[in-house]
Amino acid sequence: MKNSKPAVMAMPSKGKPLKRQLMDHWQLYAMLVIPVLLTIIYKYIPMYGIQIAFRDYKASKGMIGSEWVGLEWFQRFFSAPTCTRMLKNTVLLSLYSLLWSFPIPIILALMLNQMRFQRFKRTTQTVLYAPHFISTMVICGMIRIFLSPSGGLINLIAGTSIDFLTESAAFRTIYIASGIWQDAGWGIIVYMATLANVDTSLYEAAKVDGASLFQRILNIDIPELTSIMVLNLIMSAGNLMNVGFEKVWLLQTDLNKATSDVIAVYVYQQGIENAKYSYSTAVGLFNTVVNIILLIVVNKIAGKISEDTSFV
Repeated sequence: MKNSKPAVMAMPSKGKPLKRQLMDHWQLYAMLVIPVLLTIIYKYIPMYGIQIAFRDYKASKGMIGSEWVGLEWFQRFFSAPTCTRMLKNTVLLSLYSLLWSFPIPIILALMLNQMRFQRFKRTTQTVLYAPHFISTMVICGMIRIFLSPSGGLINLIAGTSIDFLTESAAFRTIYIASGIWQDAGWGIIVYMATLANVDTSLYEAAKVDGASLFQRILNIDIPELTSIMVLNLIMSAGNLMNVGFEKVWLLQTDLNKATSDVIAVYVYQQGIENAKYSYSTAVGLFNTVVNIILLIVVNKIAGKISEDTSFV
């Protein structure tokens, strides 16, 4: 009987020249063509338009024909009377959302992972996932109905007739709580998939050693989730200044602007409603630059404190 050798998948060799690697694995590289083209067309080419943030853009003159004004629009934004309030509201709303919504999916995933009744587990997961598929407009309509001063569920339970959407102090709580309800269930998917890869023999060994449920979670589950937790934290930090425009816009009133006036809404008002294209682009560019800086900083910090080299 002839000796059979195990089949080994051909992998690119570091010693081979690039041309040879392309010839050997052209199918894999061909698969990259379409996504790379789409990325260039829809992500990189539009960056050419960023220059209108430094011009006094006039549609009749075009982008190149418009006068170059340098940092004038940025100076105007920073000297605007509402600039400090918008920056404060944007940072606080994003930071509070991150602090409250980030641990909830992790806690839910750990709880679901301990369920042994599969039918109840699947039903619970479905109930938690469902709000994610409701549109933001419908969510905001439901919030307005629940918080209505006349017949709203919250006021009926509390026995009051308060119009919560006119209270500046209540806006952040409404925004964050509704966001947790809508997205927490969807956020557990990655964590559940990670926990599904844990070797069940570890749990059995821990039980034999007398480890309690809390000790098994602390010493088996949480270390397994650490890498994906750090990755999600980095991605969340990179979007810290991107407060959800739709929900803020739909829930904003003249009476709660003290806490709901954020940069995303301001960019929409200036760019779309007031047709100040250069000014709104400058404000949006500032917001994006801050996000990039936060992303780099958090990634560097994660690389210092994490043993996973993916974050270096």
